[in-house]
Amino acid sequence: MRSGAAPPPCRSVGRVPELKDYRIRPATAADVRPALEMKLAAWRQAYSGLRGDEFFAFHEEQLEGQVAWWERGLANGAGFCIAEDVDGRIIGLAGGTPVIDEDRDAGVDIELGMLYILADYYGSGLGAHLLQVVLGQRPALVWVLQGNERAVAFYRKHGFELDGVSEELTGSWNGLTELRMVRRNG
Repeated sequence: MRSGAAPPPCRSVGRVPELKDYRIRPATAADVRPALEMKLAAWRQAYSGLRGDEFFAFHEEQLEGQVAWWERGLANGAGFCIAEDVDGRIIGLAGGTPVIDEDRDAGVDIELGMLYILADYYGSGLGAHLLQVVLGQRPALVWVLQGNERAVAFYRKHGFELDGVSEELTGSWNGLTELRMVRRNG
């Protein structure tokens, strides 16, 4: 999730949606650590061709600080959604955030700040379900790593298009570029 404003809470969809072998619900403070551990596992699965083991080790070392930051965010009204399997294991997460000032030119108000699922669930509909719960059909933007063709194809399928804006990343992500995708007419 890019830094900036905290994501809005998981939208209320009435009864907890249950499809196939998972359910989606708003995350609680007790979910933060396992959700971040799942996110790191999803990063390994999705980005292993783009980053070496030292990248993942660095982010694993940062876990305690991330847990504290996310717990503070939840305590202050932020929220995100998790998907869990029938055993209660977190298998996906997603959240949106208001667009930061630098992205106002995209003409949308919300950014999909994160959407990660475990590779075992690729093609299951879980990613689309999380996207629907977080954004509905609203216009939005999302940033994807250049070279992550799976993500680009997924977002295109859901109405997002590359708009030509890119950002060179720094820190542990140095050497990678993010590409902005925008869905103007949800």
